[in-house]
Amino acid sequence: MKIAALLLTTLTCVGAFTAGPTLSGQRSTVSTLFAEEAAEDADAEPEFKGGQAISALTSDVKTHFSSVDVDGILPHRYPFALIDKVVEIVPNKSAVGVKAVSRNEDFFNGHFPGQPVMPGVMQLEAMAQLAGVILNTAEGVEEGTIGFFASADGVKWKKQVVPGDLLVMEVEIKKMNLRFGIVKASGKGYTDGDLAVEVGEMTMMLAKPESK
Repeated sequence: MKIAALLLTTLTCVGAFTAGPTLSGQRSTVSTLFAEEAAEDADAEPEFKGGQAISALTSDVKTHFSSVDVDGILPHRYPFALIDKVVEIVPNKSAVGVKAVSRNEDFFNGHFPGQPVMPGVMQLEAMAQLAGVILNTAEGVEEGTIGFFASADGVKWKKQVVPGDLLVMEVEIKKMNLRFGIVKASGKGYTDGDLAVEVGEMTMMLAKPESK
């Protein structure tokens, strides 16, 4: 705006010694300059959307299993419950789950002070728990069955997961052999639409609930 003001002052001074028709053209030039300057200022200032508009961005995402539902499906509890809700599920096959990463997570106390980053193994565990949701809601699986990690292959971390992130995970069951107690699955985790973590194959061994 300082440049536009300077141009206005200069053209006004020149106009004082110029004939009328030319001054009219100068005024038109000044108006154009101000319009261009205002447009640049408008482009530079980000639009304030407000809380309601931003909240509405996820209005089409429905909750299939709430955190309370997940507590009834998985045995994990604080501070190791890593699935806040499940938003999509195809029985026996796949699911999409969400972990809201808070700065109050216990692991941030040591990983790392002053630069909190969600440990990669916790991201992997979160995907395994999502696989557990698919498993424990599958037909033919005894209530209370627990899947223990046996192996993980093709694990890659692409982006740091930090406080304030929503880790959106998708897991697909590749093999489920209830007779031999083996489940194999693949998974990916995203933040802000970017791939943060992926696992080509994770294997879990199933343990039946203890008889009471």
